[in-house]
Amino acid sequence: MRNSDREGGRIYIIGAGFAGRVIAREIIGKAVFGTVVAFLDDDADKIGDKVEGVPVLGPIRDVVNLLRRTPADEAIIAIPSASKEFLRELYFMLKRAGFVRIRIVPGIAQIVEGDAHLIQAREIESQDLLGRSPVAIGLKKSLSYLRGKRVLITGAGGSIGSELARQLLTAGVSRLYLFGHGENSIYQIDRELRLLREEGVGERTDIVPLIGDLKDAEYMRFILGRLKADAVFHAAAYKHVPMMEENPVAAVHNNVLGTRNLVDAALEAGVRRFVLVSTDKAVDPVSVYGASKLFAERIVVDAAGRAAPGREFMVVRFGNVLGSRGSIVPLFRRQIEKGGPVTVTHPEASRYFMTIPEACSLVLKTGGVGRSGQTYLLDMGEPVRIRDLAEQMIRFYGYEPGKDIKIDYIGLRHGERVEERLYSPDEVLVPTEYPRINRLERRTKESPPLSEAIGGLEPFCLPVSGREEDYRNRRRLRAVLKKSVPTLIVPENESEY
Repeated sequence: MRNSDREGGRIYIIGAGFAGRVIAREIIGKAVFGTVVAFLDDDADKIGDKVEGVPVLGPIRDVVNLLRRTPADEAIIAIPSASKEFLRELYFMLKRAGFVRIRIVPGIAQIVEGDAHLIQAREIESQDLLGRSPVAIGLKKSLSYLRGKRVLITGAGGSIGSELARQLLTAGVSRLYLFGHGENSIYQIDRELRLLREEGVGERTDIVPLIGDLKDAEYMRFILGRLKADAVFHAAAYKHVPMMEENPVAAVHNNVLGTRNLVDAALEAGVRRFVLVSTDKAVDPVSVYGASKLFAERIVVDAAGRAAPGREFMVVRFGNVLGSRGSIVPLFRRQIEKGGPVTVTHPEASRYFMTIPEACSLVLKTGGVGRSGQTYLLDMGEPVRIRDLAEQMIRFYGYEPGKDIKIDYIGLRHGERVEERLYSPDEVLVPTEYPRINRLERRTKESPPLSEAIGGLEPFCLPVSGREEDYRNRRRLRAVLKKSVPTLIVPENESEY
């Protein structure tokens, strides 16, 4: 059967490099994906030639508007190293040219030395065009420390956890444990990874889904003892700031006591490498969520002092990620699809942003090069104003900000700041030899002692004899939290329960 006789639409592949060639080979080899009409490329040495029997046209900017298209035409962008600036230009160029469907293969942070597959191509989204260009990371080398190892990811169904799992699928780990509290999210990532594996992505890693609760200390001791995991990446957390302000006990129970349960179980089970995924909200926190993550950081650093030689417990902190569940990107998308308005808390509100794939690649790299007891900070670049982000997204969907889609300013919610900080005045930023990975040194010791501080929080989450009046008492909980976290903002006239 000739390529032109196959079912499906006509496909133009943007980029005739290794990723484009692999994608074309898969489409040509299977009879259901459509016809590869041409490659579009800017490389003068390739233009006019044929790759995989398909002509290469270019330069891209010159030929896109000259193409003879049909309504079913599709563009697949297969340039993993493309900058955000080039992707933005290319996307709007393709949209103006009339392409209804535009897909993109994973960025360089997700592709391991030439390993690209059609199944990884997905619809291009607004976050693919936002932020800065990610640093190129040789994942095969940076993940070599995990080859043949058993790796546990907590929160594996979440935005960060699931991307860690996708990248680890290519790392040659012997077994990948997907741990989470939500049945549906673990089912989804388990199913996705198995499908990727069937299509040849990664190696024959055993994938093991696990439903469990960090708050169950006995279960965590039992399961860590049984799994014999070599490495743990702790991405699980309750993290929605306004929601946790309404549910402070839940935030402390899960993020503080849950982390302690996991860390204690990991120490007892002999886990050799433990990496906590943390947040800039832990810097001089004003919210309960931020305070809970500051405690989580302290728990992991403290564990490093109790761990045997050769065992590494460390923290990796970074800011917001684009497109995570519950973040502003999906919220803005839903608001734009409804015709607006797009809601922004404050005209000058700004945040540090990084794409999920880049953040996860740097977390995995830090896990291999980091030292025990250290806190690492990913280089987030310059902060982005939320209103600028909203305007870019409105344009991505083909509208004019303020004209077609209105932007409303609704005011900061409790626990939110106008600006976030990546490290506190008590911390000193120390560059490392690795791009976009910095180390933080603390100038002063924290007080009160960690065991004492956590002990003061337990009666609010667990029934403690003689402290029955404290159980689930959120007003008293915040008062106790503030003794350890002076920057915490306590609302006036809060009810006890």
